[in-house]
Amino acid sequence: MASSTGNGTGADRLVVTRFAPSPTGFLHIGNARTGLFSWLYARHHGGKALLRIEDTDKQRSTQEAIDVILDGLAWLGLDFDGETVFQSQRADRHAEVAYKLLEAGRAYKCFATPEELAQMREEQRAAKKPMRYDGRWRDRDPSDAPEGAPFTVRIKSETTGETVIDDAVQGTVKVRNEEIDDFILLRADGTPTYMLAVVVDDMDMGCTHIIRGDDHLNNAFRQLQVIKAMQGLEEGWEEPTYAHVPLIHGNDGAKLSKRHGALGVDAYRDELGILPETLFNYLLRLGWGHGDQEEFTREEAIEFFDLSGVNKGPSRFDMKKLLSMNGNYIRKADDRRLAEIAAARIGPSADVDLLTQAMPVLKTRARDMNELADGAAFLFKKRPLEMEEKAASLLDDDARTLLSQISIRLGSETDWTIEALEANLKAYAEELDLGLGKLAQPLRAALTGQTTSPGIFDVLVLLGREESLARIDAQANG
Repeated sequence: MASSTGNGTGADRLVVTRFAPSPTGFLHIGNARTGLFSWLYARHHGGKALLRIEDTDKQRSTQEAIDVILDGLAWLGLDFDGETVFQSQRADRHAEVAYKLLEAGRAYKCFATPEELAQMREEQRAAKKPMRYDGRWRDRDPSDAPEGAPFTVRIKSETTGETVIDDAVQGTVKVRNEEIDDFILLRADGTPTYMLAVVVDDMDMGCTHIIRGDDHLNNAFRQLQVIKAMQGLEEGWEEPTYAHVPLIHGNDGAKLSKRHGALGVDAYRDELGILPETLFNYLLRLGWGHGDQEEFTREEAIEFFDLSGVNKGPSRFDMKKLLSMNGNYIRKADDRRLAEIAAARIGPSADVDLLTQAMPVLKTRARDMNELADGAAFLFKKRPLEMEEKAASLLDDDARTLLSQISIRLGSETDWTIEALEANLKAYAEELDLGLGKLAQPLRAALTGQTTSPGIFDVLVLLGREESLARIDAQANG
């Protein structure tokens, strides 16, 4: 019987985790959570968190995709230990392990042709049998094959008993060994399969804990066949602790898709305007918990994270909750930092110093950095202001007459502060027997070109006396 180690970290083993994304596209949000959990577990136990890029798919793996992954991890603050391992550079080592198993009689050459295998599968399908290799070359003499015939190298899987995994998240999971076929280690062209490459890399990197999505649980039973077969042939082939984390679903319970938020980490930053600390915290809470606490500092996350807190069921991605959390983090963030992020979104006209000054009133309204940048854009508009349709509809002839009177009133104001301006316009509204809103609506449209903005007196102070009066006059005379 084969088995993997249980939930413990091992009394005499340094915890070593790995995150192993494939660079065939963006850093998917689900993969990012796996990377976060692997990183946190290692940091919690004072161990090492390693990074491996599984770039063996030469058609789809690109340097651009690798750079996107590395950039996304760095933005989230996940600093992995040691040098990044690139799987494509280790093909010779993968083949070396396959041939060691071959020499030890724990693997064998399979000369079955693609046509023979296709016929085998067709017969199994017709007989309603499980679709797996039937071991036809397991005990045959290789000399039975034509000279120079191509072959694959297959593992000699155990055929009796069961393989048991004491998974740190899923609990005890068993598979009868007769259900595990003699899968391919080396293809006919000599290249290693994923199943071989992954396990060789995990062992060579000294991984003690394999934390990954539960869609890999079936792979673990096969990978343990390789680990068991290599024991006694090389040092260091100890069975790791597996932790298969349930996948993320949409808020409706369906498989996560783009409509739910299955985007790359870079899209959350660049397109949705999410802060890194928000995404870090949201991914942390997506399928893991510590009491009723909702928000964690990085230090708290490292202190509290353990696999015992990971849920056994799928978690649900909720975009509204993410944006709400992001709004909280924006309100707590440093004003200068927010100003620099917003300035990059607004463009060259943005003044970081003015944005920093405005940030206390701007950030109270925003759920993401796009809203923050949009809300601040009025500060840097050139006259004549481009008007939103709703704002333009407020500026009828009566409103323009009112703006002319407001301009005269504010033009005589010597104390350009929020308090003085508020007192001035409130008094004027009373004189006209109007509510303050009747003055503020056209005034906001004239000053910002919009119908929403920070408080109107904040806007006047941020724009300054000269620019404020110029914008009012431009609309009053329009």
